[in-house]
Amino acid sequence: MSELKTIARHAGTVLVGQLAVMAFSVTDTLVAGRYSEAALAALSVGSAVYISVYVGLMGVLQALLPVWAELHGAGQRPAVGRSVRQALYLCGLTAVAGMAMLLFPDGLMRWTQVPEALQGEVRRYLAVLALALPPSLLFRMYSTLNQALGKPLLVTWLQIGSLFIKVPLSIWFAFGGLGLAPQGAVGCARATLVVNCAMLGLALWMLRTQDLYRPYRIWKAMERPDWRQIGSFARLGVPGGLAIMVEVTSFTLMALFVARLGAVASAGHQIAANLTGVLYMLPLSLAIATSSRASYWLGAGRPQMARSTIATGLKLTVGAAFALSGMLWTARHVLASAYATHPAVISLASALLAWVALYHLFDAVQAVCVFVLRCYRITLAPLLVYCVLLWGVGLGGGYVLAYHGLAGHAPTATPVTFWAASAAALAATALVFTVLLWRVLNRPPGSARPAS
Repeated sequence: MSELKTIARHAGTVLVGQLAVMAFSVTDTLVAGRYSEAALAALSVGSAVYISVYVGLMGVLQALLPVWAELHGAGQRPAVGRSVRQALYLCGLTAVAGMAMLLFPDGLMRWTQVPEALQGEVRRYLAVLALALPPSLLFRMYSTLNQALGKPLLVTWLQIGSLFIKVPLSIWFAFGGLGLAPQGAVGCARATLVVNCAMLGLALWMLRTQDLYRPYRIWKAMERPDWRQIGSFARLGVPGGLAIMVEVTSFTLMALFVARLGAVASAGHQIAANLTGVLYMLPLSLAIATSSRASYWLGAGRPQMARSTIATGLKLTVGAAFALSGMLWTARHVLASAYATHPAVISLASALLAWVALYHLFDAVQAVCVFVLRCYRITLAPLLVYCVLLWGVGLGGGYVLAYHGLAGHAPTATPVTFWAASAAALAATALVFTVLLWRVLNRPPGSARPAS
């Protein structure tokens, strides 16, 4: 099978599963929006905090994909199982840290000046999601393992099946009925907790019973912590996780800064952020497939095949990004109307979606580049670029333009300024990553990358 077909099939399978997971967020946004504007605003702030925490910790585990893919490519199957078991210690540490941040969000809400009226509901929402975090991170490990082995289909089936549980539970818990009191945004969080536990249980059952995992000897007694190996995981995963956290918080923190503009601004921003996340699933899937396949060839000792795979993945990503951005631009008014009924929210969301269309083009390119750079153990440089451009130029620039003004221009207190600044920052990020990746792929043959 050609690399194009292999990447497309892998990415397509991952995409279906990722869209099913994204449908969790879409469901919660639609349910909260229909419940009340206040519930949607609380969901906007609460989900921004949760995503900011979750994606950073998820990124630490996701960064292990090239390690396991290389071991798979090198034919070292039992080593994969031992590596996974050692990674469980790292997963446990990340889960404890994440729960602490979600249970005590007051400092962050005060810093971003979230209105007092929203803070109580946000705290209750995050307290439930703190319980949902450990099973979610463990399932992410299972998902990353399957992606590294080139077998994402089982994960996708689990993610699709979970959607049939999530949708009715979110509606029931939010609006109440059958003896259950309405819970609004908190009800959506409780539905997520139930689904995450169910998905983890099924994943563990499959690890125990499916024949495809037996050669890797995953289901064995836990060894004592190998701090040298765990340290190598952390050196790869922590910068990668921080980079993802900076990337995502560059727009999730917008929700907290936008919250002070009122419920309409928060609701409009939530719609734009939600669709941005949905669009991101395609380049994310292509990035996962491309990096998994490239790492496989690197582990097999065939760097030229890895380069060819990366070129194929980038071409697919750019073509898909242009197509999706064009469709979003054309349908932005229809999409905004599907999310909300309030005319002011629809009008603002339509304007923001025009910027989202531009934002997505650059987001897609940089996403694939940063995943591929991890295959070559380059994680610190992307983190620094993200900090300077996405936090500094994007988020910081949007804040200054919205609340302070710049170069004699008065402040423009609207979410549009945040999205415009972020799109400009992502354009610069995509350019820097493209140049960096080109240099890595064209290094002299004797320039070896660090070993796994």
